[in-house]
Amino acid sequence: MTKFTVCSLLFLTLLFSLDVNAQKGNTSAQKNDSGELKYHLNEDGSHYVKATFLNQIWVRNTWNNPGTTVDGYLENQTFDIGLRRTRIQLFGKIADKIFFYTQFGNNNLTYLGERKQGLFFHDALGELEVIGNKLSVGTGLTGWNGVSRYASPSIGSILSLDAPLYQQTTNDATDQFLRKYSLYFKGKLNRLDYRMAISKPMAVSQSGVQPDNPAENALFAASPASLQWHGYYMYQFQDLESNLTPYNAGSYLGKKSVFNIGAGFLFQNDAMWFLNGPNDALEYGNLSLFSMDVFYDQPLDSNKGTAITAYGAFQASDYGRNYLRNVGVMNPTNGTVGAGIFNGAGNNFPMMGTGSTFYGQIGYLMERNLLGTWGTLQPFLTSQLSDFDGLDDPMLMYEYGFNWLIRGNQTKLSMHYQSRPVFMEGTSGTFQSDRKGMLVVQFQIAI
Repeated sequence: MTKFTVCSLLFLTLLFSLDVNAQKGNTSAQKNDSGELKYHLNEDGSHYVKATFLNQIWVRNTWNNPGTTVDGYLENQTFDIGLRRTRIQLFGKIADKIFFYTQFGNNNLTYLGERKQGLFFHDALGELEVIGNKLSVGTGLTGWNGVSRYASPSIGSILSLDAPLYQQTTNDATDQFLRKYSLYFKGKLNRLDYRMAISKPMAVSQSGVQPDNPAENALFAASPASLQWHGYYMYQFQDLESNLTPYNAGSYLGKKSVFNIGAGFLFQNDAMWFLNGPNDALEYGNLSLFSMDVFYDQPLDSNKGTAITAYGAFQASDYGRNYLRNVGVMNPTNGTVGAGIFNGAGNNFPMMGTGSTFYGQIGYLMERNLLGTWGTLQPFLTSQLSDFDGLDDPMLMYEYGFNWLIRGNQTKLSMHYQSRPVFMEGTSGTFQSDRKGMLVVQFQIAI
């Protein structure tokens, strides 16, 4: 058995034992009838430790970008099965004003990946409540990020198959799957929910998403980094959302009436570098990002249980001169042959870059028990439209599918199709030449 499997089994066994002891009447605990893995540390349950588990399994077929290879062999399309996310959370309030949060596990485990990978910490933070729910201060490895709502998505409740990953603006370039070493401030001032953070970027030399050397177009600078400043502010017109953890829900499945308008920013001085002029002089530029978004999640018919979820966002991004980054989620391939294909291998496409991006998603929750004891359906549609300085044509990606909610977000099966553009590099610029697709079935189990 792998280290990950052994650690996971031991951890869940321990938490199950604690929960059983609590329900048998342990004098320091309160009976737990919610089905949660939760252990109360005092009589009234205000001090507690809680655990969760989530596993997202992908079964998919990818129509690869032209020239794609797998271990040197040409492959036009690839069928694979992988673990998109496997996570365990352990968190709680251990004193009146002290909160801790940890999350560990792994991402993107595929047939091409290293075997027997060890689990690692995604989050590990400590937090002090300073003024009730108005101000808390925390630090550690954390997802309390600025820019926009899904810079920190709640992965178990994502409406579509994946969050809009372009909002995770420095993902694995100078952070770890969006988490950063940060000092953060959060709270609620009446209906204004805010978060602000100061982060020390991780070293580019330890990142695998870009080279360490500067080039003609901007890249994240490999020299010692200055501090990163970021924040996000939501005005919540209807029900207030929880800010216990940094992660924002994708869909409440009709359980809340939420209407939020948000805005955020990220700034880092001299974060980027590039070569300029006939002598390739090294120049630096700032990283400046700004976003506005709106989130709407509303029950429609309480008797039938129908609901609508909608989200729209605009982001202006300045990563420096002609910065572009291709991203392929859990890429099932590892090489290319031939010249001229800008996207690179597999399911890569230009997702992030200097320019502007519009994003939208909408989902409709059909009546409860539509399928009897097998739950109901939630069809969805999402799209990203970007005007990047480094491309001659707009970048349009769209996705559609449905969630089969067998037991809400705890047990669901999702079917999802993504259409992405393929860009070619020519003498006159970088232009769209084709489109390719990816069909995914995801099985999600959560406790």
